[in-house]
Amino acid sequence: MIGTFVRAFAVPEVRGRIIWLFAGFAIFAISVHIPIPGVDRDAWSIALQKGALFQLVGMFTGGALAKFSIAAMGITPYINASIIMQLLTVVFPYLKDLQKEGGEHGRKKIQSWTRQLTMVLALIQATIMVTTINRAVEARIFHDPSVPYFIMVITALVGGTAFLMWLGEIMSEKGVGNGVSLLIFAGIVMSYPTYVYNTFVAAFASDAYIRVTIFFLIAIFMIASIVAVTLAQRKVPVQYPKRQVGRKIYGGQSSFIPIRLNNAGVMSLIFAISIMFLPLTLSNILPPPYGPALTDWLGRWFNDRTVLYNLVYMGLIIFFTYFYSAITFNTEDLADNLKKAGGFIPGIRPGKATMEYLDKITNRLNCVAGLFLAALAVAPTLIVQLTGVQNFYLGATSLLIIVGVALDTMQQIEARLVMRHYQGFMK
Repeated sequence: MIGTFVRAFAVPEVRGRIIWLFAGFAIFAISVHIPIPGVDRDAWSIALQKGALFQLVGMFTGGALAKFSIAAMGITPYINASIIMQLLTVVFPYLKDLQKEGGEHGRKKIQSWTRQLTMVLALIQATIMVTTINRAVEARIFHDPSVPYFIMVITALVGGTAFLMWLGEIMSEKGVGNGVSLLIFAGIVMSYPTYVYNTFVAAFASDAYIRVTIFFLIAIFMIASIVAVTLAQRKVPVQYPKRQVGRKIYGGQSSFIPIRLNNAGVMSLIFAISIMFLPLTLSNILPPPYGPALTDWLGRWFNDRTVLYNLVYMGLIIFFTYFYSAITFNTEDLADNLKKAGGFIPGIRPGKATMEYLDKITNRLNCVAGLFLAALAVAPTLIVQLTGVQNFYLGATSLLIIVGVALDTMQQIEARLVMRHYQGFMK
């Protein structure tokens, strides 16, 4: 990895993209520290420690939520908008055709609709966020709880999300990798030093050195397993028949179809977490007596330490692993393209039989990936109960994002280096 970076900086074009990448990280870090005026941050910090309503959002914002800055909502509205647009392309044939056959025009049109939907979702999320904080938090967070001030806060939050969306697109265009994923990566990485510091402080205070050591050894093992699962793939052999042109015989070559073990990536976890946070969100929005009653029930029977919560969480992860893989990996199109190219899987008839064979393979891979992700999701709870380390948030989603984005960025840097070594036909 270090050697790749050294070689990358020797190439001017790749070096410029890496500089753009780190410049985006720096701008994001600055935005985290731009506060929204009129907020009692001491009272807000105490309120965050008592509840986990915005814990997931706070983890992805690099501490922006804790500071209640303009980037407090992070890039999550854009992610939700992208997910909704992906789902709509499956439901509506017009969007599917526009994505497949529209070319650059279709891509720009879908991207424009995604941006517009992001603004709508950001407005809704900011309104719910401000209203919930004002109603649910006992201490007064906002110094001026008036309608004009709330409008200003909502506008600042929506503007911060719009700025991060623009920054992510600039990083994708002029940098390396996916800009939005890299911003989430940066937010998680910026948050981890605080958790590590709090963990060591707690260890020194309670003399729990052995438990903390065991905790970090388990964390390293989890990271290694995530790397292995992320890189794992099933290679399906493909054979292309020989063909004769004049006196020469062409073709007859063998290849393979790489099918990733975890086709859904981190999206299944994000979907599941969004649904798991829905009851807690509703409990803070609903008026009395429904809201407090739901909050009391959730506190006793449906929190991350209960068996019911973890079973539902694992079930949702497995379901969404199959669901998202079916959306992103279309075996019917793959079988048709393979048939048109004259290729076939040895021992399998082209067409429908190939599609059924690929479906069987992907279902088996999704089963393994779903069980792994489900076990990984509930592992932090078990690890905390085993080691007693309470001050460190070891989330499966955050670890998957860190590992996945880092590996994808390194692969793209290596791909650009390979492209530079081959001069092409113009030289």
